[in-house]
Amino acid sequence: MFRKSFTFRGGVHPRENKFRTEHLAIESLPIPGQVVIPLLQHIGTPAEPIVRKGDRVKVGQLIGEAKKFVSVPIHASLGGIVVVVEPRPHPLGIDVLSVVIDRDETDQMPAFSKDPEWKTLSVEEMKFRILQSGIVGMGGAGFPTHVKLSPPPDKKIDRLIINGAECEPYLTSDHRMMIEQTDEILGGVRILGKILNVKEIIIGIEANKQDALKRFRKKTAGLKKIQVFVLRVKYPQGGEKQLIKAVTGREVPSGGLPMDVGCIVQNVGTAQAVYEAVCYRKPLIERVVTVTGPGVIRPGNIRVRIGTPIREIIAFCGGLAEPAAKLVHGGPMMGISQYTDTVPVIKGTSGILVLDKKTANQPPEKPCISCARCVDVCPMRLMPNRIATLVEYAQHEAARLQGLFDCMECGSCSFICPARRNLVQYIKLGKAVCTNNTKIAS
Repeated sequence: MFRKSFTFRGGVHPRENKFRTEHLAIESLPIPGQVVIPLLQHIGTPAEPIVRKGDRVKVGQLIGEAKKFVSVPIHASLGGIVVVVEPRPHPLGIDVLSVVIDRDETDQMPAFSKDPEWKTLSVEEMKFRILQSGIVGMGGAGFPTHVKLSPPPDKKIDRLIINGAECEPYLTSDHRMMIEQTDEILGGVRILGKILNVKEIIIGIEANKQDALKRFRKKTAGLKKIQVFVLRVKYPQGGEKQLIKAVTGREVPSGGLPMDVGCIVQNVGTAQAVYEAVCYRKPLIERVVTVTGPGVIRPGNIRVRIGTPIREIIAFCGGLAEPAAKLVHGGPMMGISQYTDTVPVIKGTSGILVLDKKTANQPPEKPCISCARCVDVCPMRLMPNRIATLVEYAQHEAARLQGLFDCMECGSCSFICPARRNLVQYIKLGKAVCTNNTKIAS
């Protein structure tokens, strides 16, 4: 059945604000003098350090081992001396055990050569290379890729969905990669398809990226197994469950995972990283980051080494503009405000957003007027107003029963709320309280 574009129920239409960087080619940041590499850059158990102060390391060398299945190894992105292994500020707003490396004259990016035999690798060998390279979801969630590619035997996967939506306002790093690294992404897509043994691969790209759509359609013409779908421009079109609903019509059940409906979703950046891991044995030591917003002088899409302090990237982009007021790790809808610019880029860093006073300042919160606009736009079909109120009055178990943990924290409810209620903040608080089994006074 033909549809002009694919979408889902609910969602909102914030200003895209991609004009600053969508036309800018990817640049490479000069090699930093120091990197701070957190041992937690993924969902699951942190890696354990295997280096200590005074050790000399090379680019790509293993510095953190994954001791659990839901974990990934961490590699040095800089050649030099380990100056300390200690807790440092992390984009999540906490201190995380990190390996700090000072660059020295030995720093040199290895010449990762293509393995001529990679096409003969078994599925298990490819998954092992993905694990060894520390590949995680590059869209921001950071879920270990090798785990995603290992569904239980009773979960029959027949659809691989490649997420090229990049629906978060301001961000364009995926867009630029789709234009400039199309072949590498498609190489990773084929590897992912082989590992999962799916009968269909769907690449979903929002309609506001016509240049990327044109390239992928040209490259996949005549391939029966791979289809390119045009997604309607709407937020959060790139959410896993929303993307699955849009392109397959399948609905992931409450508390369920995409594999419960026979689907696996991977980001385009993840596909590119998988290609490099399997074909070149290249660990995940760098990524593309969008640096943008009215508070930065020269926005851009920058390839940086993992662990580079954000302040160095902003300096490369001309520094802060006069009205700079807020620094956000990620985009404006799901990003996290930062209290320091010393936090490093991690594997899930898709963007660095600098807002000015006009865009950063929010009007004061007012009482709920029961308009139900948050209910109308919620892509998970929840009642955010009800859940937030229950959390506000410390009724955490009742909030859980109302679907607290089904919330994907997309921010659509807060965006649309005329009373400017901090709905997502209440929901995050409720999740933290329920997870930690603690009580907070009302």
